[in-house]
Amino acid sequence: MRENWLDAIAWNEQGLIPAIAQDAESGDVLMLAWMNRESLELTHREGRAVYWSRSRQKLWRKGEESGHVQRVLDIRTDCDSDVILLKVEQIGGITCHTGRRRCFFRQLADEGVWREVEPVLRDPGEIYK
Repeated sequence: MRENWLDAIAWNEQGLIPAIAQDAESGDVLMLAWMNRESLELTHREGRAVYWSRSRQKLWRKGEESGHVQRVLDIRTDCDSDVILLKVEQIGGITCHTGRRRCFFRQLADEGVWREVEPVLRDPGEIYK
C-alpha cells in the first residue's frame, strides 16, 4: 500500500508546517504562513492557497475576504520536508493585509533601522470591511 503523501511531511509539535508563497512568474517571495494537514490537503485539492490561522485557530482561504486569492501552480517541500513552498499566481497583485504586493516590505538600512521600501497599492480599509 502506498504511503499518504501527507505522512511524508515533518509536522512540528503543533501539527503545523511553515509555507512560503512565491510568485511563480517573478520568483518574488510574497509571504509566509502556516499550514496544518487539512489546509495542505485542501490547497492541493482546490488549487488555491488555504492556510491555518494560528491566531484565529481556523482554516483561512487566502483572499476569502480581500479577493486576493493565490492560485497554486506548484507545491514543493524542502530536503527535510519541514517547509512547504507554494508557487502561486497572486490574483489582484496584492498579498499583504497592509495593501502591498508582498509581506516583506521592510528592509534593514545601514543605520540599523527598518525602512518601508515598497508602496501601499491599495488602502487596507478599502480591502477589508
